[in-house]
Amino acid sequence: MTCLPTEWQKVSAVEDSLRGILMAIASILWRRLDTPGHDACHLCERDGGWNLEGAAVFRHDGLPAHLHYQVACDVAWCSQQGHVHGWIGPRPIDLNIVRTSDGVWRLNSAVVPGLEGCLDLDLGFTPATNLLQLRRLALAEGQAAQAPVAWLDVSAGTLEVLPQRYERRTAATYWYEGPSVQYAGMLEVAPNGFIWRYPGLWEAER
Repeated sequence: MTCLPTEWQKVSAVEDSLRGILMAIASILWRRLDTPGHDACHLCERDGGWNLEGAAVFRHDGLPAHLHYQVACDVAWCSQQGHVHGWIGPRPIDLNIVRTSDGVWRLNSAVVPGLEGCLDLDLGFTPATNLLQLRRLALAEGQAAQAPVAWLDVSAGTLEVLPQRYERRTAATYWYEGPSVQYAGMLEVAPNGFIWRYPGLWEAER
C-alpha cells in the first residue's frame, strides 16, 4: 500500500527545506495601524543564505485572518522561495512560491509570466519582506533605486509585478514609492534592519 503524505507532512517538508541550519539574528513585533492586528517576525542566518519567518494575525475585509510565512534568500538577499499558510475567515490559505536559478517564478508549481526582472518576493500583508529588499539594495545615504518585486496578494492568490522605488535619506530613513498601489511615505528603519515605522500601515511595538 502506498502511503500518501498528510497536509501537515507536506507543510513540514516545505518548512524544512526553507530552514536548513538557522541562527536567529534579529526579531520584531509590529502593530497594524489600518486594521486590528499584529505581526511577529525573526530573521535567521542559514546555510547558504537567509531565512525570514513570522506570523500575522489581523482583520481582513471584516474577517479574522492568521497567516504564517517564510521566505528564503541566497547570500546576496535574492529571494529563492517562500511559503504562506493559514486562513482568512473560513478559507484555508496554502501558497508556495519559487524563483528558479534562471529567474522563473512559480506559484503553486504554475509558472507566472512577466516576473523575470524581479529579484525579491514581497508579501503584501506584512512589512517583513521590505528588510530583504533593503539588504539586497544596500543603498548609501543619498542613493535611490528602482526595485520591482513579485508581489503576493494572499487574498486573491496571485503573484504580480509591483513597481517600487527606495531613496535612502538618512542612516535610518528611506523614502518609499509604490505608484501602482498609490502609496508613498518615509519608512523608518530599526538598527536591526527591520522597518520600524511604515506610515499609516505598521508600527513596531516598543
